[in-house]
Amino acid sequence: MLIMATKHSFQAEVKQVLDIVAHSIYKDRDIFLRELVSNASDALEKLRYTQLTQKEIFQPDKALEISIVTDEAAGTLTIADSGIGMTRDELVENLGTVAHSGTKAFLKKIQESGGSNENLIGQFGVGFFSVFMVADSVKFYTHSWKSDAESLCWTSDGNGEYEIEEAPEQDRGSKLVIYLKDEYKDFAKKDTVKEVLERYSRFVAYPILLDGEKLNTMQAIWLKSKSDVSEQEYKDFYKMHCRAFDEPRDYLHFSADAPLAINAILYFPTYNPEQLGFGRSEPGVSLHCRKVLIDPSPKNLLPEWLRFAKGVVDSADLPLNISRETLQDSAIIQKLNRVLTKRAIKHLEEKAKKSPEQYESFWKDFGNYIREGIATDPENQEALAKLFRCESSLLEAGKLTSLSDYVSRMKDSQKEIYYLLGSCRDAIEKGPYLEAFKSRGIEVLFVYEGADDYVLSRLGRFADKTLVSADSADIDLSEVPLADTEGEALPEEEMKGLCDWFAETVGKEKIASCAAGSRLVNSPAVALNQDKFMSAQMMRMMRAMSKDAGNAPMTPVKIELNPRHPLIHKLATARTASPDLAKLIAEQIFDNTLVAAGILENPRDMTARIYQLLEKLV
Repeated sequence: MLIMATKHSFQAEVKQVLDIVAHSIYKDRDIFLRELVSNASDALEKLRYTQLTQKEIFQPDKALEISIVTDEAAGTLTIADSGIGMTRDELVENLGTVAHSGTKAFLKKIQESGGSNENLIGQFGVGFFSVFMVADSVKFYTHSWKSDAESLCWTSDGNGEYEIEEAPEQDRGSKLVIYLKDEYKDFAKKDTVKEVLERYSRFVAYPILLDGEKLNTMQAIWLKSKSDVSEQEYKDFYKMHCRAFDEPRDYLHFSADAPLAINAILYFPTYNPEQLGFGRSEPGVSLHCRKVLIDPSPKNLLPEWLRFAKGVVDSADLPLNISRETLQDSAIIQKLNRVLTKRAIKHLEEKAKKSPEQYESFWKDFGNYIREGIATDPENQEALAKLFRCESSLLEAGKLTSLSDYVSRMKDSQKEIYYLLGSCRDAIEKGPYLEAFKSRGIEVLFVYEGADDYVLSRLGRFADKTLVSADSADIDLSEVPLADTEGEALPEEEMKGLCDWFAETVGKEKIASCAAGSRLVNSPAVALNQDKFMSAQMMRMMRAMSKDAGNAPMTPVKIELNPRHPLIHKLATARTASPDLAKLIAEQIFDNTLVAAGILENPRDMTARIYQLLEKLV
């Protein structure tokens, strides 16, 4: 017996949602197409599971696929699937009531946001209703997987009522015919629909046919086992998905079940775009849920310092009914961030151990990102510090070492990790700061960039050892004797008098203190930094960045004189025998220490003084 069409009213909450959708100020109207394709994919997946448990399936040989047909002349867009389909009761339950639509949660969110609805469509399972952003009316034809089910048509214009009636015999699954509003007739054009599908739905598991043309030919290789993906497939996917022109330097392919279900491929590029002068990189890891694109470049999925990574992350724990448009659940993103970050760091640690040469190549090109992470990511600072690399006084030029390896070579009595900043290795080795450590067989790390100095000062400690700039005045090396010393030291009282005179002559505004130094071996004097955790050069750079740098006086330094050095002996004699000459020599020695420390700000006075000294010698 033929059952006539029956009219129904939407539940009150659904009416509210439809009204919001119809009058949405949503910027990206094409979201509706992604939602409907995802629904079709879900229907196909449900049927696939049903086939495993049910013997009788309506049209069992029908291919599992999604078919989309555009009709510019009629102004319609049709989306069909051969999936699970719906019965009459399911149509009422799923499309007319709150039961499975999530509309209560949606409306609650609307109220919490003060009535603002932008960026909320697509959340909470209201994806089907997004069709009314572009539709005057829709017809939804369906036939359940059950052989004895009815062929039905659900019709609505989204204005409060819907109608269900028997339809001519339908194939299994669902077919949605969308009668587009005049301003959205572009969605009846093949090219428009193709662009949207390729952007959001290229990895849907089931074939998508657009006007008979198969679109989604690229597989979601991140869901495969690593053993099932070839090197060429990894490279092809990198170039296609990441729009890259280079080969990937390295990649990390992993899956996890806890604390979230994650499948991911992270690529590390061969070239660093920031190093090549292309400006700051934007996030390059896209976020998917069950192969459907959620966000092509989510801002907080990875920490800022990992922005060089490219690839894809897919989490089944990010439900499709939670914001395909914007990610409102920050807790989930934070969990993803922690898991991905720790996996990336672990991968780099393993690469550094197994292939140190490859890692050193990575460090030279991408080390600034690791430096940034050490300085800005306290949660992962300790792990990132293990990835830091620099040269060392114990290794030949060009060889890099890690902080862990430095600690493994430390003397038993050594409590601190020492490092020196200089323009190059030669400048450090010929300067006055290294000799005290070299003569005692103590290793010193060499860094050549202000960024390294800043990073190590921010790090502060590593493996329970304090990181200290080797030009610091507070370093005590008395427990480690000098290997050998040359020359006789000036008597203690004479040396004290010379130091007092030296400070008075040069000026107390420039010298905080002057004393006989036990650290010097070959140099007559040295200027020491009074900040234990920051080099003198770094302090100078920070001072230069200050707004008042031009007017601010120089920070007084601590001076140590070498009581064994011949020049200091002669200075002690000259200060009584030739006071004028001694004054010039003292000032020149002081400026020389500032040059060695890299903190002499105005060399003009020094140049004039050198000429005066030359005149006296010629």
